[in-house]
Amino acid sequence: MSYVQETANHSELNKKILELKEEVRKMIVAPVDENHSEKLDLIDAIQRLGVSYHFEDEIETILKQIYQNICESHNHKEATGDDLYTVALRFRLLRQQGYHVSCNVFDKFKNEEGKLEESLASDIRGMLSLYEASFLRVHGEDILDEAVAFTTARLKTVVLTNLGPTSLIDQVAHALKQPIRKGLTRVEARHYIPIYQQDPSHNKVLLTFAKLDFNLLQKIHQEELGHIARWWKELDFARKLPFARDRVIECYFWSSGVFFEPQYTFARRTLTKVLATTSIIDDIYDVYGTLEEVELFTEAAQRWDISAIDQLPDYMKVCYKALLDVYSEVEETLANENGKLYRLHYAKEAMKSQIRAYFQEAKWFHQKYVPILEEYMPLALVTSGYAMLTTTLFVGMGDVVTKDSFEWLLRDPKMLRASAVVCRLMDDIVSHKFEQKRGHVASAVECYMTQYGATEEEAIEELRKQIIHAWNDINEECLYPTTVPMPLLTRILNLARVVDVVYKDEDGYTHAQVVLKDFIAAMFINPVPE
Repeated sequence: MSYVQETANHSELNKKILELKEEVRKMIVAPVDENHSEKLDLIDAIQRLGVSYHFEDEIETILKQIYQNICESHNHKEATGDDLYTVALRFRLLRQQGYHVSCNVFDKFKNEEGKLEESLASDIRGMLSLYEASFLRVHGEDILDEAVAFTTARLKTVVLTNLGPTSLIDQVAHALKQPIRKGLTRVEARHYIPIYQQDPSHNKVLLTFAKLDFNLLQKIHQEELGHIARWWKELDFARKLPFARDRVIECYFWSSGVFFEPQYTFARRTLTKVLATTSIIDDIYDVYGTLEEVELFTEAAQRWDISAIDQLPDYMKVCYKALLDVYSEVEETLANENGKLYRLHYAKEAMKSQIRAYFQEAKWFHQKYVPILEEYMPLALVTSGYAMLTTTLFVGMGDVVTKDSFEWLLRDPKMLRASAVVCRLMDDIVSHKFEQKRGHVASAVECYMTQYGATEEEAIEELRKQIIHAWNDINEECLYPTTVPMPLLTRILNLARVVDVVYKDEDGYTHAQVVLKDFIAAMFINPVPE
């Protein structure tokens, strides 16, 4: 059932949205112009306004057709007349869709020395388009490695000198902070709607549809948040475990970053509750529990039996019972869905693995042991939580997930590992000083500094290179033919995106009032002005 049908109370609004949706659909499927430029702009606007989930099949059909045209036109000769903006936009949209279009399309913008033409710098719109395209690069694409450095430097100059239309400069400034590839769909849509509205050539039907859709979806998210907030209040963790971070709303933001679409209510609830409970467990292991106490909790978690609660200290009992209750609630839901109960086994085993890894980190901390990076990273990728969270989010998805999907996760696939690397290293870079003050196992920064006798700046520079390498891996894994269906890869990509948004400049989860407060207000409290 679609979300429009589920919100029958808003019948007039629903009718209006359905009419607008059909108008937008007709625009997408209308005959393609000869060089596709108008169609590319339309698809780009639909995606950036956050409504492309309504038109996935139509967009796929158009982009597949454009890709096939390129493949048939021998070395992309049909693109020779296109400007930088169009070539880069087409490249980005096709790569986002999973098509391995060659980076050779940019060769025509090189000079005799094989470098990008300096004269391109005067084309701000083209530079911005190339900048965004460069974040879809994979390993060995030297021209795109050059493009990201080339465009970043020159776009920074554009912002500093303020030379150009104000709306375009605002877009450039935002893109330098948050490239499309690493942004969250809903957050970026909220930002883009007013920008699109200011564009004199904007499509009124599409804009109205995007606004109404955003606000209707926000109401669904508000209802879910109400359920989550009541659940959290009943647990009373803030009073019973005052040392732990009280971050349930932030956990919901995380989950909605992974999947915002209306059909994923169960998946969002499940992921939020697991995230919030895991956060409490993490703080018990990091901040509060003695080594003896966390050993008892680790043993109880491996048993996964309510009778094991008797061996725990009182403060741990609250958390242990909440953990088991979350998975019991998931079990009740899955029991009503034909043939999906097997998923619970994978989810529990992933959580047990997570807790064992927390215990190993706790032992290192109490021993004051600083491992070398090669020893630290395999464990730190587990404690990042991304293997466990991916397993959990698969549990709540539809029939696109199979037993093979879970078995694939157990093989530590490159896509999952790369997303976990982004998470772990971005987190470590921005939070290591605070973590060391409050008492925490050595982070990747300390491990690198100790191992190589490096300064903090040198360590961070090296780790940032590893993050870029991991993004190249992610991009590579999201190109056809893929190892698992694209919707599953997209969720793992979204996990990496959440981290990029939350941990870009500081630990936005721990210090949520600084980073996430405005995002949460924009996503879940303030509707888009109509």
